[in-house]
Amino acid sequence: MDEARTFRVAAAQFAVGRDRKANLAGCLRTIDAAAEQGAILVVLPEFCNHLSWYDDRDQALAAACRPGDDFLGPVAEQAARHGMYVKVHVTLASGGGPTGAERITAAGLLYGPDGTLAGAADKQVLMGSENDHLDPATEPGPVVHTALGPVGLYSCMEGVVPEVCRGLALRGAHLLLNSLNSFALDEAALHIPVRAAENRVWVIAANKVGPLLPADRIGAISAAMGVPAEALDGAGESQIVAPDGTVVAKAPRYGEAVVTADIRPAVAADKRRADGTDAFAVRRPALYRPIASPPAPAPAFARARAERIKTAVVRPAGSGRAAVEDAARLVGEAAGRGAALIVLPELFWYPGGVLPDPLRPDVEDARAILRALRHALSGSPSYLACTLPLPEGHAALLLGPDGPVLTQHQLHEGARHRGWARAGEARALRTHDAPWGRVAVVTGDDAAQPETLRLAALAGVDTAAVCLGGAAEPWEYALGLPERAAENRINLVAAGHGAGAVHALPVEFGLWRTREAPFDGVISTPVTTEAGPGLTLAPVRPRQAERRLVSRATDLLDGRPWRLADALVAPRPTAAVAHRTTDR
Repeated sequence: MDEARTFRVAAAQFAVGRDRKANLAGCLRTIDAAAEQGAILVVLPEFCNHLSWYDDRDQALAAACRPGDDFLGPVAEQAARHGMYVKVHVTLASGGGPTGAERITAAGLLYGPDGTLAGAADKQVLMGSENDHLDPATEPGPVVHTALGPVGLYSCMEGVVPEVCRGLALRGAHLLLNSLNSFALDEAALHIPVRAAENRVWVIAANKVGPLLPADRIGAISAAMGVPAEALDGAGESQIVAPDGTVVAKAPRYGEAVVTADIRPAVAADKRRADGTDAFAVRRPALYRPIASPPAPAPAFARARAERIKTAVVRPAGSGRAAVEDAARLVGEAAGRGAALIVLPELFWYPGGVLPDPLRPDVEDARAILRALRHALSGSPSYLACTLPLPEGHAALLLGPDGPVLTQHQLHEGARHRGWARAGEARALRTHDAPWGRVAVVTGDDAAQPETLRLAALAGVDTAAVCLGGAAEPWEYALGLPERAAENRINLVAAGHGAGAVHALPVEFGLWRTREAPFDGVISTPVTTEAGPGLTLAPVRPRQAERRLVSRATDLLDGRPWRLADALVAPRPTAAVAHRTTDR
């Protein structure tokens, strides 16, 4: 495909209720609006045919669409009339499953410019009450060849966990189409754009506006939950996101709207980070097998995790000896002020964390620095995370009251350390049990891969120290680290050469049935304390990592689509799969 070729694409948001004809009219109206603006593709919200609220499965089955019916037929005809791609999302009834009963899935359907069905994807991760009457996907969604390039389909909760989008990108998708039915305010701010940035793909996301629950019940539900009625409306802010996480078009919070942008899908073929590292080529699929394995309990933590501990981000001034002296001083101050965990940037005494001679790391100098840091901790119960050039390569260390307690060798290679920090044979992510919680220490190149902290969560880690290098990209600070905390229920203490932050798990998390306080519109975004130069102290909450139910029957870790995650553990990214559906 010509990398310079641009296409105009659109995201549409509108209200959906129980009136099937009115819902269809909303679909056709916004398809027309997108076509009038010159779009070749438009994405519509999730559950366009009916509210996602049903009294029972019979009602859900009666409301479900079927191929070519009075709902999908007109949508397909409208796509053909305008010669454009239309992604619509509905509940879909299909032939009998293993028991002979009809299946009802939450299905994303992509109609092509000729009105035929180009691809279909059933939702893999159902949210809350969707589990009551809908059936999850039994196979991964396809990557569809289109005039815009390879396209993947996903919806709502599938973008709150990393596996679905990651799998589509690994199978070659350059453009991901997300249909949402969400009143969460952090969808637009965090979960939507991060999936574009971490996978270096375009994302077009269409959310709803208006009530997401039956109009005749909203008052009672609002009163019973102590939640303002407007908090139960779709959160809008449909958007189009570039592969670096930049939102290039965004709809308002309220009201029906169609937003468009001219995009170049082919640029998503380039997976290089700012330092030249190919983010996909350096993946370590053999490490990720626990993600694609059945949920299993993590090793038990021997004591009760602390409700709250104090942590510190240290960003010393200068370089060389001056940086070491400043770091030792600040570490000593942090320990004296009661910080249980202190984190330094990657190779903190080198500008940007890059060795001046990558072929000859000064191991003896590193040992002297280690002695200085241990001296700064002397007599305190604090733990310190840093990275050092060891004889066998680059490693993150966790120093305890009596010396090093964990050595974590870098797992993913990075261009700026090429020549000396090679990732060796696949090793499992290591952890350490401190008196207050289970800890992992992660280097910058490892933190850039969403699988790394997923593995930490599966190992029962509640707090991770992240030592970032100078090559960390803006999206990693603004989106990547907050998302790692949110999607894995892990506290993150991150120190970098240009920035840093503490991302603490919130006490109030999830929807109404998982909260003590009234729902405020934010589901899982961590409480962030930005770290300036010098010393920054902020609390984290290890015990909160034990709470992972974002909604009833929806566990952020155990609910991951592990059965359909083969792409994550394949030896190398597989080719995009062409898909044209004829039997749905």
